[in-house]
Amino acid sequence: MRSVSTFGVFVAAAAVACAAGADSARGAEVLRRENCLLCHSLRGEGGGIAPDLGRRLGQSFTPAALTSLMWNHAPTMWAEMNARHVPYPKLSDQDANDLFAFLYSVRFFDRAADSGRGKQLFDERHCSECHSLKEPAKGPGTAVSNWKSLSDPIGLVQQMWNHSSAMKGALEKRKDLRVTLTGQELTDLTLYLQGATKNGTNAPGSLTVPDPASGKPLFDSNCAQCHKASLSLDRRLSNMTLNDIAADMWNHVSRMLPMPMTDPEDMRKIAAYVWQLQFQGTAGNGGKGRKVFVEKRCAVCHDDPSFSAAKFVRGERMLNPVSMIPVLMNHGPEMQEQMKQRGISWPMLTPDDVSNLVSYLNTQP
Repeated sequence: MRSVSTFGVFVAAAAVACAAGADSARGAEVLRRENCLLCHSLRGEGGGIAPDLGRRLGQSFTPAALTSLMWNHAPTMWAEMNARHVPYPKLSDQDANDLFAFLYSVRFFDRAADSGRGKQLFDERHCSECHSLKEPAKGPGTAVSNWKSLSDPIGLVQQMWNHSSAMKGALEKRKDLRVTLTGQELTDLTLYLQGATKNGTNAPGSLTVPDPASGKPLFDSNCAQCHKASLSLDRRLSNMTLNDIAADMWNHVSRMLPMPMTDPEDMRKIAAYVWQLQFQGTAGNGGKGRKVFVEKRCAVCHDDPSFSAAKFVRGERMLNPVSMIPVLMNHGPEMQEQMKQRGISWPMLTPDDVSNLVSYLNTQP
């Protein structure tokens, strides 16, 4: 039986350093509030003239890629909204973070999975020898029906982490057995266990991510002693799902140093910090960003000292790819009109263009 997993990856909202974190539930409200679903559909619900926002785009879906897509789509969106007499959307930086969290969670919580494969893995990898599906427990492990983490991806990582010491001891007694998993296998297993226990199958696809900075002290005190230099996590785990990471942690347990138990909130903070480092996409190049700024004709208006991009676009904050979204939404219609008056076509931006522009604008006084 083939189905779709209701969860499977970390929300890339952690990619955005936002003082209030990010919340996919708030992001869903942004879509409704700003009338996005009049044109776009979401899993078949809503308008039908624009792409379904639940369609997975692929694992290169980064903040810069989202901004690039929205930037290039903006003139078509504004024209349609004009035709329907719908007000243009207005977004804050917080709205943009929450919207990114929601869109990312929708695409990746729907990762394809196979519960049949999951059932086979549960037996073949000897999980069923310790864990019965339901109470009463028939083995030494907790019955799967009591695993609250099946409805929370970050909770799943935390529980696997806490279980690793006991599992390591059990494996050492059976030298012929080394249970390893891929991210896809863990996704299949989770789908099977959700269905077999009716635990988490109807859980909404949502994640709340705290301020990424809150995880740095925890990471520094617990993880940084090993994950430095060539083992630094800045890029090593880029574009991997949370299940990929959970599987890697599981497979790596025999080489990990003993670590203190991590409570769910601490794990959430560590995850937010780590993925903030990983999901920024390609690091921007300020020199190339200046070239984009000139070639895309931004300089026609924004090299004017009274209308400089650094003051008008960036303001007092440092930009990141997602903070360019409210710049686009709030300033874009006026910018498009100014460009029409000057005979300049709307600039199309690649994800690399976005990253480079951000880097360039952040260097300007």
